[in-house]
Amino acid sequence: MASATMNGGGGGGGAAGVMKRTGLLRLQYYCVMGAVAAAVVLATLRYMPAPATTPPTVAGVDGGGAVRSAAGAGAAAAAAPGGGEARGKRVHVWSGEDEEGDEKKKKKAEPGVVVINFGDSNSDTGGVAAVMGIHIAPPEGRAYFHHPTGRLSDGRVILDFICESLNTHHLSPFMRPLGSEYSNGVNFAIAGSTATPGETTFSLDVQLDQFVFFKERCLESIERGEVAPIDSKGFENALYTMDIGHNDLMGVLHLPYHEILPKLPAIVAEIKKAIKTLHKNDARKFWIHGTGALGCLPQKLATRKDDDGGLDEHGCITKINNVAKKFNELLSETCDDLRLEFTDSIIVFVDMFAIKYDLVANHTKYGIKKPLMTCCGHGGPPYNYDPKISCSVTDDKYMCKLDEKFISWDGVHFTDAANEIVASKVISGEFSIPRIKLTTTVVKPKKTKNSRL
Repeated sequence: MASATMNGGGGGGGAAGVMKRTGLLRLQYYCVMGAVAAAVVLATLRYMPAPATTPPTVAGVDGGGAVRSAAGAGAAAAAAPGGGEARGKRVHVWSGEDEEGDEKKKKKAEPGVVVINFGDSNSDTGGVAAVMGIHIAPPEGRAYFHHPTGRLSDGRVILDFICESLNTHHLSPFMRPLGSEYSNGVNFAIAGSTATPGETTFSLDVQLDQFVFFKERCLESIERGEVAPIDSKGFENALYTMDIGHNDLMGVLHLPYHEILPKLPAIVAEIKKAIKTLHKNDARKFWIHGTGALGCLPQKLATRKDDDGGLDEHGCITKINNVAKKFNELLSETCDDLRLEFTDSIIVFVDMFAIKYDLVANHTKYGIKKPLMTCCGHGGPPYNYDPKISCSVTDDKYMCKLDEKFISWDGVHFTDAANEIVASKVISGEFSIPRIKLTTTVVKPKKTKNSRL
């Protein structure tokens, strides 16, 4: 019994405990549910889009003056790919207070010097090799780049030194599809080109068409909000260099002197037309090179004919040099006329004949022992030039040593050493009309490392 009474007593106390525990659980349940409901209400209030009555923001202003409301901006942000705003970030609607700071962040750095060049092999930095698929083999490029680059030299051309003086990298050829960088300009020069249309594939008029095409594509890309290497200000402030006409002269030098002279004005007229075309396309700074002392080239000396006439005191062909001087005279006068016509422009003519002839006449001053001899050629003295054998297959016994200074690289084009001397005089302005240093025509940016393309 005693055991029965204990059990009965125990049964009545367990029922009361169960009732008590059930009440506590219900209280906890209601507390949890209340907390959840409160959290939902707070979250809803926190992430609710701004009302349509919020003042509009100019962030969505378009060309027609339409504005986008703050609510619209919030909706657009929420619908954006990635759903970043829905993951917990508040939608920030610009209110105008930070306009100046935002503009500073968006503002691009000031552009550097832009150089745009037209010409032939004297300034070709690899265009002909790219467009014709020509594999230019060593020893081209041996003195500076240490490998062929498409330049018809053992190193740099005058244009490269011009770029270096302006603290910008060497110009990339327009026709080269790989490895080109056009933010500092573009080189349209192609070896063999003429100023006269139709004489060659990439005559000056074609190079101008390529320039117009390039410029229009750049500006169209910018209008679409895309990135372009040069903007409108870059084209307007660019330095436009031109070194062409030599191949036109080479093509008529076989004629008697009195028949050559009447052909010169037409060649110069094409250069004048090109400058006018560039001016219509906002070009304002021109640097125009005349032709060099063609009668001192080993190629001409080694293949001289009876009707070429005699040699001058420095061993150059007088008739050919007279043609070059007459061409330069006409080109200089043309630049004078254009200077009067385009008073808003800088038009500089450089007497390349005087510079290059001085290199021959005063060669000892420059440490040159054999001014009329080719470095990379065949046959030995006096000119080391054979028209039937190219420089690329030269015998080492006829190749000049790296530490020797030569003017001519292959009979026509200059060596890196000679181009450096010539370029220093070009840049100085001493042989320019008007007398102006090349570096004063542009704003020089911070110095950068020279390109070794």
